[in-house]
Amino acid sequence: MDIPVLHRLSLNESPYPPLPSVREAMQRAVAQAHRYPQFRPDELTERIAAWCRVPSDRVAVGSGSVGVALQLFRAVVRPGDTVVYAWRTFDAYPLLAAMAGARPVPVPLSPDGHQDLGALLAALDHRTRVVVLCNPHNPTGSLVAADALSAFLRQVPRHVTVLLDEAYIEFARDTDLPDTPSLLDAHPNLLVLRTFSKAYGLAALRIGYGLGSVDLVGRIRRQQLPFGINAVATAAVKASLQAESELRLRVDTVVAERERLRGELVSLGWRVPHGHANSVWLAPPDPVDEGAAALAGAGVQVRHYPGEGLRLTVGDRNANDTVLTTLAGLPTHRAASRA
Repeated sequence: MDIPVLHRLSLNESPYPPLPSVREAMQRAVAQAHRYPQFRPDELTERIAAWCRVPSDRVAVGSGSVGVALQLFRAVVRPGDTVVYAWRTFDAYPLLAAMAGARPVPVPLSPDGHQDLGALLAALDHRTRVVVLCNPHNPTGSLVAADALSAFLRQVPRHVTVLLDEAYIEFARDTDLPDTPSLLDAHPNLLVLRTFSKAYGLAALRIGYGLGSVDLVGRIRRQQLPFGINAVATAAVKASLQAESELRLRVDTVVAERERLRGELVSLGWRVPHGHANSVWLAPPDPVDEGAAALAGAGVQVRHYPGEGLRLTVGDRNANDTVLTTLAGLPTHRAASRA
């Protein structure tokens, strides 16, 4: 018998639907669905640029951040080139590399779930065209601090484009966060990737954007699909930018629940590292496989990497309480060691 999914905590989605003002903007756009959107998303690009306080020719918009990443790969990668990234990471990167004709080069994470910057640099060679960093990292939630990131960027050869994926940056509360505008000014081979899917709760509408140098963004834009950004999504993003203070409160609530969830799990004996995304990461030697099975039996859908770890999206309080109640019944490695 199939167990119904009561809480979907597998895709790092927001637990909140779009704000009422955003839904109203979407409904108005739906009424004009018989009209084409802009051939190129110039108006949306200009809005995002003004919001980010950068010139519009330094912004590329795409179908989710993954769409912008694909445009980048197609712009800079030639068949037989390599794309380097930490592994495990966002599942799309090896797929995008293959779509662009590149050879994926995965570099193992460090034992504590961080991206190994030294090993990533060592993997770069004359055929490397892109190196990917996720900050905060997906799925572990670890963070590359400002000084470490600056040092890494200084050592990357200029023929390699650095794709800095900041899909979860709104959830990071570390005081040592990188200064993205300064990094962009110093490194013309850097593209910072962001999305409206996570913190802004518009995952189904597929809007992401990249910030980079004029030359790099121009090359990415040439891969833009005509009429590729739909009008409903455009309306939703524009309304979300106007409701930023309301959305910030939602993000603060998710962060508070993340810290509560982590604290309660630690008190139960789980060894949960500090995370900076909208999720928490559980890893061996704690019983992650047994935890995934127990959660599935309780109707909680999570992201399970068998033998490697368990990523729990932070849901609403009810969902998080269900997680805590379910995992409380499992003996952890720490609790077993004390027995």
